[in-house]
Amino acid sequence: MNIAVVFAGGVGSRMNTKSRPKQFLDLNGKPILIYTLELFDNHPQIDAIVCVCLESWIPYLKKMIRKFEINKVVEIVSGGKSGQDSIYNGLCAAECYTKEQGVMQDSIVLIHDGVRPLITEETITQNIDKVKECGSCITCVPAIETVIVAQQSGGLQIPKRSDCKLARAPQSFYLKDIIEAHRKNRESENLDFIDSCSLMSYYGMELGMIDGPMENIKITTPTDYFVFRAMVEVHENQQIFGFN
Repeated sequence: MNIAVVFAGGVGSRMNTKSRPKQFLDLNGKPILIYTLELFDNHPQIDAIVCVCLESWIPYLKKMIRKFEINKVVEIVSGGKSGQDSIYNGLCAAECYTKEQGVMQDSIVLIHDGVRPLITEETITQNIDKVKECGSCITCVPAIETVIVAQQSGGLQIPKRSDCKLARAPQSFYLKDIIEAHRKNRESENLDFIDSCSLMSYYGMELGMIDGPMENIKITTPTDYFVFRAMVEVHENQQIFGFN
């Protein structure tokens, strides 16, 4: 089974929105999160979706899922105190569902941000294929500017740009592997890793990688929202006028 865990538990403080979290901002009458969920819902290889949401917004999310006919969401769970806690809650829900279906052992989980609505069907397919090939997949994009690493000594290290990638999402694994790493972390140091690839690297997993689309941005600031709006208009024009 291939199951997406879509994380939509943030409050969007950098977006400066007052009325609602950023994942529920509308574009053309549709929340950003619904754009994201539709990508997984429409993908033929995705069997189920678990969504992690702010607890107070779960009733609204359920309403939107019905309105836009999202059919593969099997569970909506509330977030935790940190990003890793929220992802863990989603993984536990995925684990319960796959055990009920009798497919836990070989299930693949794609962990994705609810505010990354510009991935492609190809990216999802490549994630699934890469996990089957080597056990994990981190969606990346090439670094297009110089990366500078600040050293603890106070010096600076500048790696070759051609060697640098930026990690994005989905970040995908066998469900049994990622949930085991989370439980190890919770039983020991309980470090708050910034993303799943950092967690898995810390616990010794060799990570596979694919290059995803450059437009696969995380909508965090007002500027990101305007980029998203422009990209949606481009896609709509392509459909209307038959552009490739």
